[in-house]
Amino acid sequence: MIKMRRNLKTIVFPVALAAAMCLTTSCAGIRSAMTAMDETGKQNVGAQSFAEAHDAFQTTLAREDNDDEEIPAPPEGFFDLVKYPSKVGDLAAYVSSDPGDGQKHPLIIWVVGGWGNGIDDFPWCYPEWDNDQTGSAFWQAGVLTMYPSFRGGCGNPGNYETLFGEVDDIVSAYEYAASLPYVDPDRIYLGGHSTGGTRALLASEYTDKFRAVFAFGAVDKIEYHNNSQFTFDTDNKEEYKMRSPIYWLDNVKSPTFLIEGSDGNAENLRKIERASKNENIHCYIVEDADHFSVLAPLTRVVAQKIVADTGAEPNISITQEELDAAMKMEPAIPMPVMERHTIEALGMNLSYPYIWGMEDVSEDVLSFRLSSRYSEDNIWDMSLLYIEAYQDLQVDRAYFEESGYEVSEMELNGLPAVKAVGMIGDHSGNDFQDIFVAVQKGDMLVTFEFYTHEDFGDDANPMVDAILESVSFTQ
Repeated sequence: MIKMRRNLKTIVFPVALAAAMCLTTSCAGIRSAMTAMDETGKQNVGAQSFAEAHDAFQTTLAREDNDDEEIPAPPEGFFDLVKYPSKVGDLAAYVSSDPGDGQKHPLIIWVVGGWGNGIDDFPWCYPEWDNDQTGSAFWQAGVLTMYPSFRGGCGNPGNYETLFGEVDDIVSAYEYAASLPYVDPDRIYLGGHSTGGTRALLASEYTDKFRAVFAFGAVDKIEYHNNSQFTFDTDNKEEYKMRSPIYWLDNVKSPTFLIEGSDGNAENLRKIERASKNENIHCYIVEDADHFSVLAPLTRVVAQKIVADTGAEPNISITQEELDAAMKMEPAIPMPVMERHTIEALGMNLSYPYIWGMEDVSEDVLSFRLSSRYSEDNIWDMSLLYIEAYQDLQVDRAYFEESGYEVSEMELNGLPAVKAVGMIGDHSGNDFQDIFVAVQKGDMLVTFEFYTHEDFGDDANPMVDAILESVSFTQ
């Protein structure tokens, strides 16, 4: 599960105050609604809808949790950091930038798992094949994507409400997305994983505005989530029911697809399937998969379904066979989101991964070190680039050839260059693929040297090629 790096602040209300807050007419209204349901969640004829019951209910928070974590700027021209209006005030979100083609495009709102209500740079971190919570499969497939934060997160107004007020925030996120001139308001989808999947399912029970909803790893009752994170009055059973999808399944009107691995929250999904007679709810349990391993291959399936869903009415169908086949796919090697930068001292522009940073390490020569700000076991985080500049020097091809490197001629931005590829070791006994490229720019020799741990073989080469192809000189 993704760590949102939140420092929670806790304020505990006195018990007497919490009890007093619950004794409202709105609580009485929901109490009346809840007596119209049995314990399986089957809603009786004449009972309030989830939207009516939710709007009538006043939640009681036992503590006020929030955070003021800073939101990183998104990759420029790729995503925008925006504010969307909600019932508690303006909330932050990342939204795909306008493609600038004058067309209206489909968009999915992706709700990440975990209990934090904020956002950070997780959408652009490496999407591990066995645990890809990034939702990046959607924008990689060309589907515009919105990552909303919710009340109480990242300095937003309000407090964490543990799946209650966050449902209102999801609806507000929809309204914002529908107002964007480059988004097709009739093709806005909703997806989420784990806690985010439960939020998505509750939102599908609340509103029919979404064209389709995809909930990975949702639970039937909130008590199956980590109750140490509950911020509401846990002595009030009605608080639980207002956050538990199983009591409101009849309210789902949008096509809603519930997916989980057999080793994850599969029993929760089976309970939902047994309780529901709603033809809009479709349940899938993937054998030999867990709560996380279903994400990478199956979000790619969902993304392609969205791309193909172009008719006036929703036309998405998913079969168990499709999902089972997708789980057998070879892991994809993704390309990172690249950002454009200028190195003034070299008169050079280039693009490199958004999650990389550049450090000036110049001593005798101009030298810059580019590396990931994380240290996970993947090709983005385990690769390193040095860019250096020398006056009145040339490449010694013989040195590389004698060291076992493969040396070849190439061009870089129209300038002659030399490329040498080989292996190099460090003092700890690790071996790295070394890709060395040198380009002559007047009397200055500019060199690029990439190191990638040998465990990744040639997997980093497409990223290396993209960086080199982006190089241009301004003077």
